[in-house]
Order: sequence, then structure tokens, then C-alpha cells
Amino acid sequence: MNIKEIQQLIKFVAKSGVHEVKIESKDLKISVKTGATPGKPIIYTEPSELINPALEQNIVRDLVSSQQDDEPVSDDHLITIKAPIIGTFYRKPAPDKTNFIEIGDLVSEGNVLCVIEAMKLFNEIESEYSGKIVKILVEDASPVEFDQPLFLVDPS
Repeated sequence: MNIKEIQQLIKFVAKSGVHEVKIESKDLKISVKTGATPGKPIIYTEPSELINPALEQNIVRDLVSSQQDDEPVSDDHLITIKAPIIGTFYRKPAPDKTNFIEIGDLVSEGNVLCVIEAMKLFNEIESEYSGKIVKILVEDASPVEFDQPLFLVDPS
């Protein structure tokens, strides 16, 4: 498992809402546990006989620094738009169409942000706020739960 794969795993675990994931191979053991604050996983690694301890320290250091780079400086003023229903989240109306919104787009109240499929019905999710999309918190075609955060919007 290379650094990029480990970073992708950590991001997936942080966004998915899973509380703990353990992966073991003959070269490496990784356990990722999410902390009390959503999106900030706690990383534990256990060296195996085949791993160079210096290499393992570099992996952990790189993972921690990559997480810190992804964190917004201050999100106190941001509005979280949450899923109103359980279903599958889609960023575009159809596979051959473009995404409803991208990071940095300005949205107004009533703009369609995404669709959530529930029981073969595609429900358009509209913005209740006006502002700039700062972050999209869910991957396309991912399952979402009721009240799960989907987007961060800067109203200023």
C-alpha cells in the first residue's frame, strides 16, 4: 500500500462516518479511528517485521501533514447543508450531464445542488441558503444518511 492509497483510505473513512477501519497485510498494519470531531481521524500504525521503522515514521508524518493541509482555516461562519432523506447522493442529473455545482460556485436559495435517489425516485436537493460552495463533503454515487452533512456554504 503506497502513501496515496493510505491517504485515500483516511479521507474515505473520515467522510463515510465509519468509526474504525483496520487493514493488515504482511508488510503493514493500519488502524484508522475517527475522533470525536468529524473529519479528523486518529491514525495508529503497528510496525511489522518487514517494515523499516524510519519509513513508517515518514508515512505517518506525511499522512498527518496531508490531513492538516486539507482542513479549512476557520469554518465558524460556514453553513452546513444536510441530507433531508436517506438515499444515494449524485452530483449530476444523469451520467452524461455536468455536475450541478462545483467548489467555488455561487448559489442562490432554490438552486439545485444535487439529487438523492431513494426507492428509485430522484429527489432534487435545493439550497436553502445563498452563498459560495466551500466544500463538497460526499463523494458522487455514495450512500447518505438522514441529516448527514453534504455541503459547506460561505454565506458572506
